[in-house]
Amino acid sequence: MKRNVFLLAMSFVALFCFTHESNAQQVIKLFNGKDLSNWDFVVDKNSVPADQVYSVKDGVIHIKGTPFGYMYTKEKYGNYKLHVEWRWPQEATNSGIFLLIEEVKNPFPNGIECQLAAGNAGDFVCLGGSDLLEFQQPKGKERPAFPVVKKANGSSEKPAGEWNYANIFVKNGTITVYINGVYQNTGTNKVKTGHIGLQSEGKDIQFRNVTLTSIVLPK
Repeated sequence: MKRNVFLLAMSFVALFCFTHESNAQQVIKLFNGKDLSNWDFVVDKNSVPADQVYSVKDGVIHIKGTPFGYMYTKEKYGNYKLHVEWRWPQEATNSGIFLLIEEVKNPFPNGIECQLAAGNAGDFVCLGGSDLLEFQQPKGKERPAFPVVKKANGSSEKPAGEWNYANIFVKNGTITVYINGVYQNTGTNKVKTGHIGLQSEGKDIQFRNVTLTSIVLPK
């Protein structure tokens, strides 16, 4: 309970600072609704061409889910609000939004995943050696390959076929996540800027309205 109250308070602080300490905003459509020219691609073991996994149809990004991999922005970003909408066309399975990717690797980058796996949207997963201050190493156990910081509240996801949305705030490495308007998590990362990615893992998933609002903080 104390952790939930603390994290909720932190989320309000992050949101307040994000909206009131800025002096300039720029809205960037990371997905232009037509093609994936703003993105690069990773496919596990380079087993198939990227266009067999990542495509665009009727203004929507389609990610096949197999093989593993991810598409990522060609540019790195820091201090922003990221808005992403996604849905499972048939079965809700697994995917993720990658944040603050420091190093592109195959099949997982060095970066933080905002989990989209069914029932766990809003969890954080530390990928490729990345870390969050909030991750607590279990005593007497080895560090897991994919450390997880669990979300603060119960699932706020919609069923397969319906569109969900994530609003993710990143400020000086602190990540705050809302899923369908419900606060879910806050994580503190030493990395301040990085690529943004959308994951292929599981089955078909669709994305649209991938929009970043960048904020230049006062010096």
